[in-house]
Amino acid sequence: MSSDEHKLLTSLHVQYIQNLGASKADLTYHLTAHLRMNAIYWGLVALCVMNHKDALDKDEMIEYIMTCWDEEAGGFGAHPGHDAHIHSTLSAIQVLTIHDALDRVDIPRVTDYILSLQQPSGVFAGDSFGEVDTRFLYIAVNALSLLGQLDRLDKDKTVTYIRQCKNFDGGFGNVAGAESHAGQVFVCTAALAILDRLDVVDIPTLGWWLAERQLPSGGLNGRPEKLEDVCYSFWVLSSMSILNKLTWIDSEKLTKFILSAQDPEGGGIADRPGDMVDVFHTIFGVAGLSLTGYPGLDDIDPVYCMPASVIEKKGLRKGWKALPRRTA
Repeated sequence: MSSDEHKLLTSLHVQYIQNLGASKADLTYHLTAHLRMNAIYWGLVALCVMNHKDALDKDEMIEYIMTCWDEEAGGFGAHPGHDAHIHSTLSAIQVLTIHDALDRVDIPRVTDYILSLQQPSGVFAGDSFGEVDTRFLYIAVNALSLLGQLDRLDKDKTVTYIRQCKNFDGGFGNVAGAESHAGQVFVCTAALAILDRLDVVDIPTLGWWLAERQLPSGGLNGRPEKLEDVCYSFWVLSSMSILNKLTWIDSEKLTKFILSAQDPEGGGIADRPGDMVDVFHTIFGVAGLSLTGYPGLDDIDPVYCMPASVIEKKGLRKGWKALPRRTA
């Protein structure tokens, strides 16, 4: 590894994000339309954490988001003409919140849309087609909180379902009875944090399960016997931050693993060294570095996966702790 690869290649990552979607004639652009709204959110948050929020045009971004409004459903789709989905709806709300543009949203309608997706069990569906997952439950809780509409949620029913997804190892699955997975641990832990119900979590047991996700490479995996992946740098660390257990992992080894997955020529971060980069792993690699106290980065709120300053301004900060910000 060259000396440059021992540090975050911020300028290259900023350029990489700026160039995303620039070639609309490429087949890849059209094949990833179902992720467009999420990708805008991922790219914007990565830029915010790297202190380059203005690298993308704010007005252009907001106008694009508004073209994805599904008037019939009352939510946002991933791309103009796409049906509304709870995930793209949250991404739209997050981007508009960061840009202080929530006044563009019909808050009562989008709140009704989100609440309409809660099932009798307490879990949420992603859209009208009915797939359920604790991810969608977290998305609903996050979005309603940002909209100032959390009081309209049946919180007891929501927490009851999360409790049903809790396993003997302290972790959580995507539905009741499913195995523990670090991504699901994040969504359940963060949802409970927003709802002020972390009493549901077996903190010592879950803390150890999360710490055991670190492999000899320094990277983290999502469940036992799986490969390390940069995205778990956020999914695992966010939960450990909420539980105040970040000192239970070797942050120096993790930092080296994340930095080794950078593309030193074109920018961006991959799932692991040598693979193709993408914006998904770029944001969660940068977010993981922020939680470890990497120098020069801005704080990310691990509960909302948004700039900490934005969440603090809204008065929504919970009691999470990151590692102290190191100096260069």
